[in-house]
Amino acid sequence: MAITEPPTDKKYFTIDEANKMLPLVHAIVADISTLAHSMKERHDRLDELTGPARETLEDEIQVDHDRMQELVEEVADLGIELKDFFTGLIDFPCWTNDREIYLCWKLGEPTIGHWHETWAGFSGRRKIRQADVH
Repeated sequence: MAITEPPTDKKYFTIDEANKMLPLVHAIVADISTLAHSMKERHDRLDELTGPARETLEDEIQVDHDRMQELVEEVADLGIELKDFFTGLIDFPCWTNDREIYLCWKLGEPTIGHWHETWAGFSGRRKIRQADVH
């Protein structure tokens, strides 16, 4: 028996709903991406430091790690999935044609313009056509 109705325990987005959320999502994801790059750069410098300078940098990284957790929770609370911290890759679950797919967006893109099967990932991204998602 085929499933024709989406499960009720998960949030699903239409293209319009996802696009309306983009200003908020963009702000959060831009912060995540900036923070991820900054944390990586500082983490890479840790090996060069000793003593108080190293401890200070470790403390800064821990504060940023805690902030990152808050931002990631914000994304999860919206019902969307963060796939890549550095590029700001996001998937919005969508129920269409009696199955779940992901509407795919990446930091810097103006709107939701791509989708992929849940198992396909970024490499399976395709441009949205009316027949694919409605």
